[in-house]
Amino acid sequence: MPAMVGAIKVNSISSSGIFHIGDVFNISPSSQSKTFAGAGSFNTGDGLQVRNDYSVTQVYDADVVDQPMVGNI
Repeated sequence: MPAMVGAIKVNSISSSGIFHIGDVFNISPSSQSKTFAGAGSFNTGDGLQVRNDYSVTQVYDADVVDQPMVGNI
């Protein structure tokens, strides 16, 4: 379904990232990673004011596989 796309702001695209505008049938990941970050780490936007007085990041993860890559080509 065609659509009109307005202004786009791209800050960065990683080596395994996907940037697509327009119609798409299927987009599936070709890599996986696990990221741990503290409070306020992934905030995006212009003119943010973030205050985190106390932040603890728990990195213990009991399960082995979070996102299986079986079947993704």
